[in-house]
Amino acid sequence: MREFSVRQAAALLGVSDDTVRRWGESGRVSLQKGENGRTTIAGAELVGVMQDSAAASALADEFPAARSSSRNKLTGLITRIQLDGVMAQVDIQAGPFRVVSLMSREAVDDLGLEVGMLAVASVKATTVSVELPAGDA
Repeated sequence: MREFSVRQAAALLGVSDDTVRRWGESGRVSLQKGENGRTTIAGAELVGVMQDSAAASALADEFPAARSSSRNKLTGLITRIQLDGVMAQVDIQAGPFRVVSLMSREAVDDLGLEVGMLAVASVKATTVSVELPAGDA
């Protein structure tokens, strides 16, 4: 997809449809009429807004993370901890994203992790897969 409806853009940005429309009226984003007569926004137009939103995150300002070489950080709440022998699984809900971390049980104990705690998932990977949504050619 290269063009998105106002509703789809709002979902991607984590704001309401009305906010996207107001941004269009104020010139923050450029809205067009699509082939079907509905208002659309180009995906390339969303990139800048998403990057600005990530850079000016109220969540990051309120809960600054430690300095790290990891650039992919997702702040959220711990929703589940499964302990098993020497290993543990910790689930974090970071906005609409569920992040699962496998770590030692000792690390969970040392950090004092509990369900409902604020936590930051830092991701540093050598392999990142990119997929297209179903039906998108």
